[in-house]
Amino acid sequence: MSGFNKDWLALREPVDMRARGKPLVEQLSQHLGGIERPNILDIGCGTGSTWRSLAHRFPAHAKWQLLDYDPLLLAEAERRIGDQQDVSFRQFDLNEIDTLPLTEVSVVTASALFDLCSADFCDHFAKTLAASKTGLYAALNYDGVMEWSVAHPLDEQVAHDFNQHQHFDKGFGPALGPHATAHLKQGFERLGYAISVATSPWVMGPDDGDLQAAFLEGLEQPLSEIGTLTDVQIRHWLDFRLAKIAEAGSSCVVGHSDILALPRH
Repeated sequence: MSGFNKDWLALREPVDMRARGKPLVEQLSQHLGGIERPNILDIGCGTGSTWRSLAHRFPAHAKWQLLDYDPLLLAEAERRIGDQQDVSFRQFDLNEIDTLPLTEVSVVTASALFDLCSADFCDHFAKTLAASKTGLYAALNYDGVMEWSVAHPLDEQVAHDFNQHQHFDKGFGPALGPHATAHLKQGFERLGYAISVATSPWVMGPDDGDLQAAFLEGLEQPLSEIGTLTDVQIRHWLDFRLAKIAEAGSSCVVGHSDILALPRH
């Protein structure tokens, strides 16, 4: 799987936290409140952002297992979360989905993960969860929307090219990219789950300048690899966008969506 460094994850965490669809968080909190001993499995945990976002919203006695393939991110998660009685950490390769530790797990959580995964991976994952009647809360899946309050003639082409690149293999086969939430919804509906979906867009203004700059610079390689735009066009567009970040009233929206899939009793 494509790696993410802890600095990028730290930059995006505050925006991720405020972007999450609040109705789904509340719905999941109520669901877990009806379980005697909730057990949450957070996959692709990174530095533990999902735990920091949700633990205070969930029952205090909930047990958390945090999984990630990257030992450096996992170590950073353990360092930042500290010694918590009901939180454990484990290195795990999600390509070994059949060995996912689902015994007594109430819900699997994931953030910014499934847009990196293939249709086959998601279908297999859904069937694995259904076999143990486990729920899923998957937040912050990129949905293909990139919009700026100040327009540039290349904006539409940039978004189109980046969305094409999102389908490249990120370690789990040809990625679903912007279609991830819709695919998960269809898959879990076929398996008899109750589904709720909410939007969770990043809305970034001048106060989020560091994240905006990092996001923009991260577009250069994907756009270059698609090849529709020349390097000069890409650099011109990036320089324009970077210059607009600090302008009063300037904003950028990057669309995401969340899905909650719960087994019907």
